Amino acid sequence: MNPSQPPQAAVASGWKDAPTRIIDISDAALVYRKLGTTRGVPLVMLNHWGAVLDNFDPRIVDGLAASRPMFTVNYRGVGGSSGQAPLTIAEMARDVIAVIRALGLKQVDLLGFSLGGFVAQEMVLEAPQLIRKVILTGTGPAGGEGIGNVGRVSWPLIGKAMLTFRDPKFYLFFTASKTSRRAARAFLARLKERKADRDKPITVAAFRRQLTAIEAWGKQAPQDLGAIHKPVLVANGDQDIMVPSRNSVELAKRLPNAELILYKDAGHGGIFQYHDQFVRDALAFLDA
Repeated sequence: MNPSQPPQAAVASGWKDAPTRIIDISDAALVYRKLGTTRGVPLVMLNHWGAVLDNFDPRIVDGLAASRPMFTVNYRGVGGSSGQAPLTIAEMARDVIAVIRALGLKQVDLLGFSLGGFVAQEMVLEAPQLIRKVILTGTGPAGGEGIGNVGRVSWPLIGKAMLTFRDPKFYLFFTASKTSRRAARAFLARLKERKADRDKPITVAAFRRQLTAIEAWGKQAPQDLGAIHKPVLVANGDQDIMVPSRNSVELAKRLPNAELILYKDAGHGGIFQYHDQFVRDALAFLDA
């Protein structure tokens, strides 16, 4: 090695073998996984309605963790986390802020997908000093158009998935095109790659409580997003039916320092359909 060049940060682990850890915050114990390198600004990933630790896309997690510390976190009452799932986005945000502080992290980047994007917005408004940059994917602002209808949009497709023996994400996250359906099958296969130390599934009660929080977010008064001066990357598919894509456009307009990417012929899970491109886009944003 050239002595004039700094050594590469050691890789702690990857998605398949990162151990599931527990951290205590006040009256609950939340599960999380730490992976990636040992240097750089940590990236905290927050996931979607009904998701547990095993629902993070391994290609995205490993792609981003190759050059930074990565933390994937469960909400209270979800998967292996104890307590009762919160009924508001603000409560979820406070829990994740508590996790960051309990881990001793001084400043982090956030990546929030769907519900996680709601939580990320609340976090940067609540504790801006903790956040450096934010990536908001498949998400929208408080009071955003159509967000309060996510249950009415989702239940029929969840029923269709049950009748066709498919994961609901096959219909909810992807379009009906051959290209998107092929990407759906590949994404769902990736979620099964981790064999050991898998998280517990979400309970029906927690699933319904999260939906209550999402619908409340869709009905609440708009927030002052102009107060968020952090750099923000907004990404989505151009045909999102769960959190309609126009919400991503609205986010980018209202955030003073935002850039927008809409992936073509892609739905709510556009970042999963375009996972390789999304990793490149996200790294370019985080490393700029």
